[in-house]
Amino acid sequence: MDDFSVGGAELEEALKHLRRLNRMFGAAMPVEYGVNRLWEQSGKPASLSILDIGAGSGEINRSLLRWADKKQIELAITLVDATEEACLEANRLFANEPRVTIMQANLFDLPSEAADIVTGSQFAHHFSDEELPNAVAHMLKVSRKGAVLADIHRHFIAWLAVWLSVRMISKNRYILHDGPLSVAKGFRAQDWRMLGSRLQKVVGQAELKYSWRPLFRYSAVVKK
Repeated sequence: MDDFSVGGAELEEALKHLRRLNRMFGAAMPVEYGVNRLWEQSGKPASLSILDIGAGSGEINRSLLRWADKKQIELAITLVDATEEACLEANRLFANEPRVTIMQANLFDLPSEAADIVTGSQFAHHFSDEELPNAVAHMLKVSRKGAVLADIHRHFIAWLAVWLSVRMISKNRYILHDGPLSVAKGFRAQDWRMLGSRLQKVVGQAELKYSWRPLFRYSAVVKK
């Protein structure tokens, strides 16, 4: 969510509705795609730790747990969010999943090399063009292998689909406002190219590779 000023029950409800929207639009797929690429580029290690920034209730990570089971990877996931409501909801959802831990924190307060891979789903569009390179640079600092950014393709069809969908499933003002806004703040190919160029100026050798994924999504991988 873009605005944390209210919080409470309204934000908790928004998190539940957001999970439904994420399932409808395949939000987990570009994250899994990017993590799999970094895992393969790292030599397919038998164990892996992932730190998900701005995780919300963290439901999209269920896809990564299934992926790890299929690949026989010993996986540990840390869900990080700045809001108490999101952390409480994540604790409820993953209460019986020992591979998942929850932390209330800000990206810029996290220590170096805290996890193998740092992910951010629909996280990058919350930053301005000027702020984003530093945010991604810090994601790389927190990681040991690299970062995965999964975000929305800024496109009229995607905006219209979300605008209609949120009005069909929710009356929550967070969802009604932030759903279409997230698409409007999303990315096109030239935005990823610009980010990659600016990121190299911040961290040097980092190379960002992006790919379009189904249902108007992008997966961007930055190998450390």
